Amino acid sequence: MSELPPSAQRVVEAAASHGLSLEVVEYPDGTRTADDAAAAVGCEVGQIVKSLIFSVDGELVLALTSGSNRVDTKKLTAAAGGERCDRADANQVREVTGFAIGGVPPFGHANAVRAFFDPALLTHDVVWAAAGTPRHVFPLSPADLLTATGATEVDFTE
Repeated sequence: MSELPPSAQRVVEAAASHGLSLEVVEYPDGTRTADDAAAAVGCEVGQIVKSLIFSVDGELVLALTSGSNRVDTKKLTAAAGGERCDRADANQVREVTGFAIGGVPPFGHANAVRAFFDPALLTHDVVWAAAGTPRHVFPLSPADLLTATGATEVDFTE
């Protein structure tokens, strides 16, 4: 495999700090959306991990969601113990994670962020997540993902 871009290398290093060895795969046509990623990888859309940042009462939180699900902001707000929830904008996402939208990984962020985990991800043997760029992804078990992110498992989807 060719040398990884610095953002993907940061994800590999973050995984290693959790005892995980990642096999990052590059798809030149991109994996920006869950549908794109599933088509590139050759898996079900539900096996794609969407790493989405929301603002709950001003606190930026991470929602790790199955590609086949949509976040219910009322449920996420309740899970986070807040009153108002909005999607973070591109600048907020980059500020808290250090990554651009379309390539946000589930871990390896620039700042600590409270995370919530969609239980639907646990119904798969393997899930695929972004590795810091819109073209790089990696597989891992949902259990390893849950452990590495320290996320709270809770239903926050529609």
